[in-house]
Amino acid sequence: MTRPDILQLKRKSIDIRKDILKMLTLAGSGHTGGSLSIVEILVALYYYKLKHDPKNPKWSGRDRFLLSKGHGCPALYAVLADTGYFPKEILWTLRKLGSPLQGHPQLGLPGIEISSGSLGQGLSIANGIALALRLDKLDSRVYCLMGDGETNEGQVWEAVMTAAHYKLDSVCAIIDFNKLQIDGFCCEVKDMGPYMNKWNDFGWNAIETDGHDVNKLMDAYDAASNAKGRPTVIIAHTIKGKGVSFVENKAEWHGIAPKKEEYESAIRELDDSLKKLT
Repeated sequence: MTRPDILQLKRKSIDIRKDILKMLTLAGSGHTGGSLSIVEILVALYYYKLKHDPKNPKWSGRDRFLLSKGHGCPALYAVLADTGYFPKEILWTLRKLGSPLQGHPQLGLPGIEISSGSLGQGLSIANGIALALRLDKLDSRVYCLMGDGETNEGQVWEAVMTAAHYKLDSVCAIIDFNKLQIDGFCCEVKDMGPYMNKWNDFGWNAIETDGHDVNKLMDAYDAASNAKGRPTVIIAHTIKGKGVSFVENKAEWHGIAPKKEEYESAIRELDDSLKKLT
């Protein structure tokens, strides 16, 4: 598989962040920090690894992407619009009455595989889809993006055991490992201990990588697809609020949107970052 130009993906990531901030500012509500942290994870997946067809969203041979941390949907919406699933103008209707872009993903929007938002459920659904694909003798993969705070949920670990038991090597879990959740630092809310070791001990192929380096993320996706006989988890180290200095690593930005002045400041900062790439 030919890799896209790295500089182009970096520019794309900045543009996606600008779209996220515009959506949230117009909506006046939403989740800023966790949307900004997953941008490169989605960009490396959708513009490189994922088998998908925006013109035929229900194509049976497609890979499936599940956003278990549904509150990060502004990032997914921006990527779906940019890849052609729906017109970009719809982005500016986020969270408006009657809009297909709700505060968490809902079935009915092209490119959305599951309604999500109740944390802890996505990996169980990924397992069910993977088992169905196996019965249908399809080689499609299932990617499930979760938050690190989300993995405090017991259902996640039931699903972890299930995937390992059934040797679901078509399942690739991705952890947005930004170390923060709504109540503060994850290690202070519920310390998960040696994180990589847990996944390995449960029978998974665990890969650790930089969640903001598109080249390393593409390496991780390739390694995941080459692993046979067990599921893979990509633990992607990220920064909550990545790209906007006054948002980065701030728990209070988990569930608030920028005000007009904050939006303008953030866009100036992202524009400066874009200039440094050229």
